[in-house]
Amino acid sequence: MPSRSRSSAGRVQSLVEGALGVSLPLRVRMPDGSEAGPDGAPTLAVRDRRALRRLLWAPGELGLARAYVAGEIDVDGDLEAALRRFLAAQDGGGARRVGRQRLLEEALRLGVVGLPPSPPPEEAGTGGRRHSRRTDAAAISHHYDVGNDFYRLLLGEAMTYSCAYWVEGWSAAGPGEGGVSTDPGDGLAEAQRSKHELVARKLGLRPGMRLLDVGCGWGSMVLHAAREHGVRAVGVTISREQADLARRRVAQEGLEHLVEIRVQDYRDVDDGPYDAVSSIGMAEHVGRERLPGYAANLFSLLAPGGRLLNHAISTHQGPTAAGRGRSFIDAYVFPDGELVRVGHMVSVLEDAGFEVRDVQSLREHYARTLRAWVARLADRWDEAVALVGERRARVWRLYMTGSAVAFETARIDVDQVLAVRLGPDGRSGVPPVRERWLGADDGGLPGPS
Repeated sequence: MPSRSRSSAGRVQSLVEGALGVSLPLRVRMPDGSEAGPDGAPTLAVRDRRALRRLLWAPGELGLARAYVAGEIDVDGDLEAALRRFLAAQDGGGARRVGRQRLLEEALRLGVVGLPPSPPPEEAGTGGRRHSRRTDAAAISHHYDVGNDFYRLLLGEAMTYSCAYWVEGWSAAGPGEGGVSTDPGDGLAEAQRSKHELVARKLGLRPGMRLLDVGCGWGSMVLHAAREHGVRAVGVTISREQADLARRRVAQEGLEHLVEIRVQDYRDVDDGPYDAVSSIGMAEHVGRERLPGYAANLFSLLAPGGRLLNHAISTHQGPTAAGRGRSFIDAYVFPDGELVRVGHMVSVLEDAGFEVRDVQSLREHYARTLRAWVARLADRWDEAVALVGERRARVWRLYMTGSAVAFETARIDVDQVLAVRLGPDGRSGVPPVRERWLGADDGGLPGPS
C-alpha cells in the first residue's frame, strides 16, 4: 500500500511536469496523503483530481491557474517561494512537454480522463474585436468593477492602484544593488503620496495650470495635484464605480471648484489645450496597435510646452512573446492587456511629435508595492472573501504574488517616461538640471514649494 501511494504521487508529478514542460521544483501531495518531489520544497497540494483533468485539456499555465482559482490545488507553504522556484525552473528548462498521447496514457493510469471542466466563472470572456471601445469597456469593468470596498481593503487609504515610490526603507545596498526593502506594508500611503509628488514635479505643476489625468482611477492623482499644487484637474475613467467614489472623495475634500471627474474614454476628450497630461497605469490597456493613436491624441490635447508623464508596465521581451497561448493574466486579471518594451513606447511618443526628456524605471518599487498589497490581503483574508468570494480573492493573491516575483526578477518593468510638446521655437520649458524639477535629489522628495 505505501508503494502504491508513492506511485500515485509520482505519476501525478510526471503528469504535471509533462503538461507544463518543466521539472517541477515543488513537492506534490495527493488527497490520500501520498507525496513525491524534493524534500523541503513548498508543497503543491492536490485537493481534487479535477485539477489534473484541467491540465490535460489546458496543459500549461492556464490549466494550472484554473485549478488554483477553483481551489482544486493549493500551495502549502510560502506561495511567493513556490512561484519563484517555478519561474526559475521555467528559465532552466529540464523536463520536456510531452505529447497528448503520453499525457492521456498517464491520465488513464490515474483515472482522471473526462470532459474538460468548465473554467471558473471569474475567467473573462474573449469575444469581440481587441481594443474596440466595447471590449475595452468590458475589460476595464471586469477588473475594476469588483467593488470599491474590496479595493479599499487592498490598497488602503491611498486608494491608488499603481506603483508607489518608496523613498525610505531600503537596505544600505540600495534597491538596484541587491538591497531589499524593509516591512513591505509599512508606509504605503506615504509612498503613494511620494509617487504623486514625483509625477507632479516632473510635470512642473503650478497653480492655475490645467491637468488631464487619463485613467484616473479613484481620483488620487487629481486630488493631489489640486490640493498640493492648486491645479485645475480633469480625471477621466471608463469605470463608473471608480468615478462614483472619486467624485465623493473630491466633495469630501471640498475641491469641486478645482477637480472634475468624468466617465469618458480618453479618445473622446476634446476640451484641450491642457498644460499637462498624466497617464498612470493606463497605457497597458491601449494595445500595441493603438498606441500611435493614443500618443497622437494626447499630443493634440497639450498646449505647446505641455508635458506628458506616461507611467506604464513594460516587458523585456519582444512582440513575439505574446504568441504562447492565453495566460493567467489575460484570462483573469487584465483581459486584452498588452505590454511593450519601454523603447517601443519612447519611439511611439517621438513619432507622435513629442520630445522625450526622461525615462525612469521603478521596477524594484513595484515589487515592494505588490508585497504591501499582498500583506494587506493576507491580514484581511476573511473580509476579502466575504466581499468578492474565495475564487476571486485567490485570483488576486496569485496575480499579485506572481507579479512581485516578476518585477523583482526583471521579467517585467515599470517606467515613467516624461515627454514634452515643444514650443514653436523649440523650447521645452523643462529645467536643464534634472535635480531642479525632482527636488533636492533623485532619492528624496521634499514637500511641494
